[in-house]
Amino acid sequence: MIFASNNQGKIKEIKSILKDYEIISLKEANISIEVEEDGQTFYENALKKAKAIYNITKQPALADDSGLCIKELKDWPGVNTHRFLGPNKTDRERNLAIIEKSKKLHSKEAEVVCILVYYDGKKVITGEGKITGNITLSPKGENGFGFDEIFEYNNKTLAELSSEEKNNISARKKAALDLLNKLNG
Repeated sequence: MIFASNNQGKIKEIKSILKDYEIISLKEANISIEVEEDGQTFYENALKKAKAIYNITKQPALADDSGLCIKELKDWPGVNTHRFLGPNKTDRERNLAIIEKSKKLHSKEAEVVCILVYYDGKKVITGEGKITGNITLSPKGENGFGFDEIFEYNNKTLAELSSEEKNNISARKKAALDLLNKLNG
């Protein structure tokens, strides 16, 4: 399967989680496109990316969209987690903006949501994964990417976990297991 992502962190995670399958990154498939994520939902964005890569390669494609959903902020930043500050912003800049917005909240409860979509030209199969935790008020940890340094799960941020520990509990892992159950079922 070709994994429709240019995000090196996601590629590393999905290859580790789906280690029994041959997962090829866009770079390894010599594909250099960035599919615009303009959908209103995680599912719409993942499906758009999977179909775009399938249409180029005619090979089964796997795509994900994921994000951070803060309960008290009506699931903000949600589908716009990577884009809410505009283009060319760093993970740290986004995380500091999320912390700033979260400071005044009564509850810091949030979810990480991941939707994986498999598309082979005929079938669309979807896996969903979620984990619930809290937003921290300062970045912690050196591992991971995205909002891992500000999302706390069981008293540690995702960035404080080893790659193996994170991959065992992540929303991406849950989405992959859900997808595999449907794909093999």
